[in-house]
Amino acid sequence: MFENLDQSKLNFNQDSLLLLNISLAIIMFGVALDLKIKDFKYIGQNPKAFYLGITSQFFLLPFLTLILVSVVKPPPSVALGMFLVAACPGGNVSNFMTHLSKGNTALSVSLTAFSTAFSILLTPFNFALWSSLYEPTSILLRDISLSYYDVFQTVALILGIPLLLGMYINHRLPNWSSKATKVLKPVSILIFAGFVVIAFIGNYDLFLKFISLIFLWVFGHNIVALLSGYSLAKIGKLSLEDTKTLTIETGIQNSGLALVLIFTYFEGLGGMAIIAAWWGIWHIISGMSIAFAWKNFTSRKLSPAINP
Repeated sequence: MFENLDQSKLNFNQDSLLLLNISLAIIMFGVALDLKIKDFKYIGQNPKAFYLGITSQFFLLPFLTLILVSVVKPPPSVALGMFLVAACPGGNVSNFMTHLSKGNTALSVSLTAFSTAFSILLTPFNFALWSSLYEPTSILLRDISLSYYDVFQTVALILGIPLLLGMYINHRLPNWSSKATKVLKPVSILIFAGFVVIAFIGNYDLFLKFISLIFLWVFGHNIVALLSGYSLAKIGKLSLEDTKTLTIETGIQNSGLALVLIFTYFEGLGGMAIIAAWWGIWHIISGMSIAFAWKNFTSRKLSPAINP
């Protein structure tokens, strides 16, 4: 069964890939339109939470992913997908979830922006480094002969350019940016959600065949991601608001970027693609659940003070 998963390919055409690329670029552009100078000043005033967030995202999570795959020993293509998801920056929906949980939204926006900018270099680097340290994925990568310079170009094109363009427009046309982001964010997220639904329908039989295994792998990996952010925040003695933010930022990954890279350079390799696609669904479920739980916890904690 594992061999079938490694050898399977998801049904995905070039038009769908172009749509995914465009939707990710629009999402990133919409996030950048929201970035203000004060967001960057906040980092200078509160550096510890920011540095811990970047450490959790780009160093602790990939390291823990290596430990997880070494223990669980999933098929090589699945392990490769887990390394790629762990190497991606935080997902943009994390800002909304942080706000919902009554976390530190300014810190969340700053971490999303900077992790996205850093990912232009760190995503290809982390993916190459950590996947080379696990023998089955290292062998698979040698067979594929991946060019990391090409990966760098793709990440820069999809994330870097929209980020810089959005920030520049926001600086020059702040009123227009404020209005545009209210339209761009929901539209781009709907486009991305539509893409996921279409991809799921087109590969329904394959998902149905492997979903029981994929669910457990993604569930475990997502728990590791959430706990890594939470644990590092606790070790750093951050406030509850910052702890919520680091937990959500590390647990919500940009799986859309992972899918673009998988379909562009790995020809929709089954284990990788299904892992990334299910991550895109599951991390929203887990993230929203945690956000609502924290929101209710905070509300109950504050209620005695408001209504003695």
